[in-house]
Amino acid sequence: QVQLVESGGGLVQPGGSLRLSCLASGTMISICDMGWYRQAPGKQRELVASIRIGGRTNYADSVKGRFTISRDNAKNTVYLQMNSLKPEETAVYYCHADRRRMIPGTNAYWGQGTQVTVSS
Repeated sequence: QVQLVESGGGLVQPGGSLRLSCLASGTMISICDMGWYRQAPGKQRELVASIRIGGRTNYADSVKGRFTISRDNAKNTVYLQMNSLKPEETAVYYCHADRRRMIPGTNAYWGQGTQVTVSS
């Protein structure tokens, strides 16, 4: 059974930083494309950043230059470093793992989410 467990969320002041972690079990992230998404109240879930198996990264325009996604395959963990946070980035942040490129017919998986609140 694949599980993704996010941690590192919390309350931070505008301009502050947080580092989110996503620990995977039941699968090796080395065969997964990984991503971080967020969902604010009343809004659709949106992609924040992704990192492919080979290390190629992609970011939402709104976070470029401030957020960094990385992966440590040995620790089976993906990270999201978030700097210069803004109040409008308050949301639940979700980890996503997709191994369908490597294993066709399998699934993609979501974590349970971690709350990030940016407020003074």
